[in-house]
Amino acid sequence: MIIPIRCFTCGRLVADKWEEYSRRVRQGEDSTAVLDSMGLKRYCCRRMLLSHVDIIDSVLQFAERT
Repeated sequence: MIIPIRCFTCGRLVADKWEEYSRRVRQGEDSTAVLDSMGLKRYCCRRMLLSHVDIIDSVLQFAERT
């Protein structure tokens, strides 16, 4: 999980909201409603969660094993 800690534009904390957001979307809630209920109103902060791709599992395949 390599979610940025803060929004690149405004600097608001967004990483602490990732777990709840991903859990609620997986359960079938609408992502727009989830972001609204979590208090993320700015477009810049919303895009941080909406555009995040969890790539850590793919990257770990290429990690050097010792």
